[in-house]
Amino acid sequence: MGKAGLSVSPLAPASFPDLPVIDGVEFASVAAGVKYQGRTDVTLIRICEGAALAGAFTRSSTRAACVLDNQAKLARGGDRDKGAAIIVNSGNANAFTGARGQESVDAVTGAVAQALEVPASRVLSSSTGVIGEPLPHERITAVIGDLAGKLDAAGAADAARAIMTTDTFPKGAFAEIGGGPSRIAGIAKGSGMIAPDMATMLVYIFTDARIAPELLQQALDSGLGTTFNAITVDSDTSTSDALILAATGRSAVAEITSLDSGAGADFVAALHGVMRDLAHQVVRDGEGATKFVEVQVTGAASDADAHKVAMAIANSPLVKTAIAGEDANWGRIVMAVGKSGARADRDRLTIRFGDLVLAEKGWRAEGYDEDQASAYMKRQELLIAVDLGLGQGAQTVWTCDLSHGYIDINADYRS
Repeated sequence: MGKAGLSVSPLAPASFPDLPVIDGVEFASVAAGVKYQGRTDVTLIRICEGAALAGAFTRSSTRAACVLDNQAKLARGGDRDKGAAIIVNSGNANAFTGARGQESVDAVTGAVAQALEVPASRVLSSSTGVIGEPLPHERITAVIGDLAGKLDAAGAADAARAIMTTDTFPKGAFAEIGGGPSRIAGIAKGSGMIAPDMATMLVYIFTDARIAPELLQQALDSGLGTTFNAITVDSDTSTSDALILAATGRSAVAEITSLDSGAGADFVAALHGVMRDLAHQVVRDGEGATKFVEVQVTGAASDADAHKVAMAIANSPLVKTAIAGEDANWGRIVMAVGKSGARADRDRLTIRFGDLVLAEKGWRAEGYDEDQASAYMKRQELLIAVDLGLGQGAQTVWTCDLSHGYIDINADYRS
């Protein structure tokens, strides 16, 4: 069983990966009783002096206090020669909590700063869970001393479990940069309220690479469109999405001074690979999910149009429930293309499920076989491909089906 008694997603990886230790990063997790008793729900991450920080956050107009605080701190920069920290709680989002929201952030980050002797401006925080309930921050500040005493470089797996809410499995991914001694490791949480920008997720990625904050931010930003902003579970955007990336600079490899260099390109490729792996795991843990679906749009008049079509398909309740029911109803794909707002021409459109061509030239494909299409829909992993036949625009996104399990989880989320 996963978190809160939920059955582990049938799309889950076989096991949590054996994440490499990133020199300069330590983790600790404890149960603070933020919402539930006896559940590990607070994680502290200490990052060494000299680390570069970067971040990406939800663009919701009702962002949580911690998101606003993180954005302000990263924008100010400075104090790179000092240590840094991240404090994360599950069970309460500290969103839409008025002035008290920032008071809670200040209380928690201030206590961490004091305990670890780092500047408060270098302490970032994340909260995930119920919206609109005041954060009982005194329960968190009460355990910071315990957390500080338990910090362990090998504690990433426990941290991945502590940040879960409706997740059914912890999420982790890693890569070696250019096959050498430099490494990247990341953890994430996310299951529902998943859609750009950035999907209800918390993501923490660490590397020992030596790289300036500006280049680190560029490397992160350049991967969002094909990873965390290319997934959706239910079309709902969270108040609390946060991705924080830290580079400790402890690698023996030379500093990356350009993302266009060989070393820079290797770093970007490895980072984006970790981001994509974590993003896919979030979709595989979509609330009630039984199918992992890749939506591939090509031949659009522009990339923007391709994105519109891909998201219209991936977010359509009619498409997603047909997938849950293993119904090869390609007419719903036609519907989604038409409603997307992108330029489309009936007579140039081609629709495929996997290698099966279902519709083309404005009509059902000549070789269409309903039995073959229905058999394909029974797979756990599906490809829906649409070629608009109009240009070079392309976009790939990932989603899951919409089953009754999604309703079961969300109908009583607060109880």
